[in-house]
Amino acid sequence: MSKRDYYEVLGITKGASEAEIKKAYRKMAMKFHPDKFSNATDKEKEEAESKFKEINDAYQVLSDSQKKAQYDKFGHAAFEGAGGAGSGFGGFGSGFGGFGDFDDLGDIFSSFFGGGRQGGGRSRVTPGQDLRYNLEISLKEAAEGIEKKIKYSRRGKCKTCDGSGAEPGSSMKTCSKCNGSGRIEEMQRTMFGVFQNVTECPDCHGKGKVPEKKCHTCGGSGIDKEVVEKSVKIPAGIDDGQRLRLSGMGEASTDGGPNGDLYIYITVTPHELFKRVDNDIYCKLPISFATAALGGEIEVPTLDSPVKMKIPAGTQNGKLFKLKDKGIVNPRGYGKGDQIVEIFVEVPTNLTEKQKEIIKQLEDIPTKKHEKKKGFFDKLKDLDL
Repeated sequence: MSKRDYYEVLGITKGASEAEIKKAYRKMAMKFHPDKFSNATDKEKEEAESKFKEINDAYQVLSDSQKKAQYDKFGHAAFEGAGGAGSGFGGFGSGFGGFGDFDDLGDIFSSFFGGGRQGGGRSRVTPGQDLRYNLEISLKEAAEGIEKKIKYSRRGKCKTCDGSGAEPGSSMKTCSKCNGSGRIEEMQRTMFGVFQNVTECPDCHGKGKVPEKKCHTCGGSGIDKEVVEKSVKIPAGIDDGQRLRLSGMGEASTDGGPNGDLYIYITVTPHELFKRVDNDIYCKLPISFATAALGGEIEVPTLDSPVKMKIPAGTQNGKLFKLKDKGIVNPRGYGKGDQIVEIFVEVPTNLTEKQKEIIKQLEDIPTKKHEKKKGFFDKLKDLDL
């Protein structure tokens, strides 16, 4: 069967401009697109498809200046033996060159597919929602680790139907909408060929089966509210603001997927004596004027139990001492922080006349010339932490 003249196919003359060729193509493609003949007879569908292919072939040639020049000189013979002007993607030259400006096809796609092409795919199940739980612990609990019981509500698997969605005693049947495949497949014809669009079945949510009689508790969803109680191990060394993830302890999926996760956010309450910085513990401790001057031994509270610490004679206000390994364990499993003790000397008040006289005598004692007063962090450097 001889091919029709391409200019005749698009309804234009041989001297038509590029814009006129493009306009004619869009008009003819819209007129004979196969999707417009979805309710036609088989013969009419076949004729429309044939004309649409013919229009496509004509545009591929006439929209390309080089191919158009060859066609004007040799006619259809210019492309014989080379796969024709267009079969599938083969005749497009390089890439989509034969289609000129790709944006101009957007209107055609939008008219039939709602704004674009969609490829095939498999229906996917989605996990349930993740949940958040706020847990408050003490500094000692954070340092040593602890097991805590938590209680929270979530959407879980229905206990009446065990998540099937079917009333107890009834059974599941094949979904009539998707015939048990769990997917809805639609064929869409375009100028590029036939595309298969696959979506999840809205009736069975991809399961392929639906209950003969829906569960009276969950209404067929397989999901119901429940209260969960669980013991959670809080690791030693955890810090304020960190979180723990409990896999699968979130809400149930509505389409057969896995449960979501539960995230436990940790808040460490402030301690009245200690302050944490990284894995070290800091505290301020008062000593008497006499102990600072003469030296002695004091009792220092720690997160474990009190320990004895020697105070050398002449200890100045603000002096820092380090208690090795009395801090917080490294949560990564190696080492332990220290406890830093900052001394402040209590100045006596309500002195007797005799006591005042003794202190006045101390003014005659020569003292070491002091350098510029160091800040707290400068003192830390001196400790060689």
